Amino acid sequence: MNSSYDVIVVGAGHAGCEAAAAAANLGSKVLLITMNMGVIAQMSCNPAMGGVAKGQIVREIDAMGGYSGIITDKTTIQFRMLNRSKGPAMWSPRAQNDRMRFAEEWRLALEQTPNVDFWQDMVTKVLVEKGKAVGVKTGMGISFHAKAVVLTNGTFLNGVIHIGEKRFGGGRTAEKAATGLTEQLQSIGFESGRMKTGTPPRVDGRSLNYTLMEEQKGDENPGHFSYKDIEIPKEQRSCYITYTNEDVHEILKEGFDRSPMFAGRIQGLGPRYCPSIEDKIKRFADRNRHQIFVEPEGIHTIEIYVNGFSTSLPEDIQLKALHKIPGFEKAKMFRPGYAIEYDYFPPTQLSLNLETKLVKNLFFAGQINGTTGYEEAACQGFLAGINAHRNCANEDAFILKRSESYMGVLVDDLVTKGTEEPYRMFTSRAEHRLLLRQDNADIRLTQMAFDMGLADQSRLDGVNEKLTQTANIIKYLKEKSVDPAAINQILIEKETNEIPHSVKLINLLLRPQIELLDLARGDVYLQEMLNNIPSEFIEQAEIMVKYESYLEKEMEMVGKIKNLEEKVINPDFNYQSIVSLSKEATEKLLKIKPRTLGQASRISGVSPADISVLMIHMNN
Repeated sequence: MNSSYDVIVVGAGHAGCEAAAAAANLGSKVLLITMNMGVIAQMSCNPAMGGVAKGQIVREIDAMGGYSGIITDKTTIQFRMLNRSKGPAMWSPRAQNDRMRFAEEWRLALEQTPNVDFWQDMVTKVLVEKGKAVGVKTGMGISFHAKAVVLTNGTFLNGVIHIGEKRFGGGRTAEKAATGLTEQLQSIGFESGRMKTGTPPRVDGRSLNYTLMEEQKGDENPGHFSYKDIEIPKEQRSCYITYTNEDVHEILKEGFDRSPMFAGRIQGLGPRYCPSIEDKIKRFADRNRHQIFVEPEGIHTIEIYVNGFSTSLPEDIQLKALHKIPGFEKAKMFRPGYAIEYDYFPPTQLSLNLETKLVKNLFFAGQINGTTGYEEAACQGFLAGINAHRNCANEDAFILKRSESYMGVLVDDLVTKGTEEPYRMFTSRAEHRLLLRQDNADIRLTQMAFDMGLADQSRLDGVNEKLTQTANIIKYLKEKSVDPAAINQILIEKETNEIPHSVKLINLLLRPQIELLDLARGDVYLQEMLNNIPSEFIEQAEIMVKYESYLEKEMEMVGKIKNLEEKVINPDFNYQSIVSLSKEATEKLLKIKPRTLGQASRISGVSPADISVLMIHMNN
């Protein structure tokens, strides 16, 4: 048994798996420690990846050489591109996944990754010497040493599960909680808090009546997450939609006096945008129904995930209420829903590379930082793994800007603003979301990943091919004119004005009703050109043409704030010496220790006047 590594990753959820893979693929010798080797990359909540803003994150991870997109594609049982009716900044890929296959593929991918070792045990202590993390100690009393440690403990730190009036320790149903680590970190000086999340009951799909529900099929031509050529399974599964009703709500209310949330037994704050069914009923008392998504857990299993019915009410109330939902009249419950409370560490205690400020070479990633969601966890783990490796190699921190990726937005939000409730990514959090689309993540990020050694040559070649082909299409559109005889019938079909004389193809594409494939029907050469390239390249060219002016404005905005983002602040800057700074600004700046003037400007309580004062002193 080896006892010395470059990087130790604690926890094998989505954050831990991406952290281990990233560090190992960069050349670090990695030990991944998990309490249960049988549940690596377990989908603890819904069996799905992606969604609004989350899908963009998965594509970004993939564009940089991470594994989440590849694993998702290999185990997809339904794919949908959400928000197609809106602009491309809102298009978000989402996949329903085979839960068991997803975990299996992740484990196989890690086992086939050179430099990754595994150990099954509970970590009870981080070994710290002279302010640096140098390893961990486990429940078996074994010490492992390393140059960097990444903690990705999920919901396991002093986890407590609530089902009605029942309360028991656990990090996930049927799995024990992790103890000792919170207390040790607190003794070092870390601040911690409590958060809550929950999950719905699972039911037997054979006991449901799908004829009473609305079928929700996947896309006719399903897309994918990975920019690599990963074949998506051909067999697709439908999801279904049904609704609660007033009878359901009345039954649930019967259990409110036994609810751990309403009785005050749960102290942690839950996710605002994914409330429990009892919370929805109480907060939205005027609504007589709530949507329920009936989601298969896999291709071959009969287990169903009841999305939208997250609850911690007693199991008898859960089943009684389920039976009043259309299609669930004879539902058999496999396991009840529950709420779980766990420790987290406010992320303002981290630097932008996800390294803790108190202990060098110690990194936090995932729900330990107060986030919720597989995708949010995975990208933190990915970035923490990169930076743990870079610390070991004495390289500069890798930090993504807000204008470069959703991952950069997420980390900046956490470290700069903190969070008191489970943080979830939304497109509205990204001020430059038109630049941060799901279709161009490879163009934005793959070159960076290639330069640091994460993305291979084939990925970079793919990006360059995409850029070349896109440029060729746009060049042709700018140069080629089309006659009325060749295009007017198509324009009539698309319900847009005919043209009286020849016009450039690019001018027609600017019309909202017209797509590139429409123009190809009136131009043989364009048709041949588009027939020989992937649909993603066609989509890219179309977006670049239709949104050119908007994209230029976004780039101008990025340029205007570039000076602030590039003005680096000395970590030892003496804010207390500046008497003209407000008291609140001084306190916040001392706590956060922003890396740049741009980051300082986003701290709550730091005014534009404070930034002006800082800028003057930094220039002196």
